[in-house]
Amino acid sequence: MTELRFSMESHDAGVVVAVSGELDIVTSQQFDDYLSDASAGRDLVVLDMSAVDFMDTSALAVIVSHWRRQVAAGGLFLLAGARYRYTKALWITGLADRLPMYADVAEALAAAPPKPDAQAPGGATASGRDDAAVDPAS
Repeated sequence: MTELRFSMESHDAGVVVAVSGELDIVTSQQFDDYLSDASAGRDLVVLDMSAVDFMDTSALAVIVSHWRRQVAAGGLFLLAGARYRYTKALWITGLADRLPMYADVAEALAAAPPKPDAQAPGGATASGRDDAAVDPAS
């Protein structure tokens, strides 16, 4: 059995959670607890699965639960780097077609819309527009 490891890296209002090892019935509670702690108060969660060696349906249930919770709160929950050989449960259940999945973390972060109130240098919002010049009717 491969040792389960987690890491977390903050990105603006979001977080990238990297998982390494086997996600199964034995580790699913630890996985759930770590995701809960990492995602608390975050608008964006990217789950990096590129180093997952095995995943069963108990881990899939954890992922779906966090995805639903994040979306219900108005946030995003994105999967990155899931390899079919090790995460077949995503495809067998059809969830690979429903969950937002990206080839890698960089692609997932690029796909996430900028936070609307994020300020860029010079007072412009993340969209590049100055807040004072935004017409609410547009």
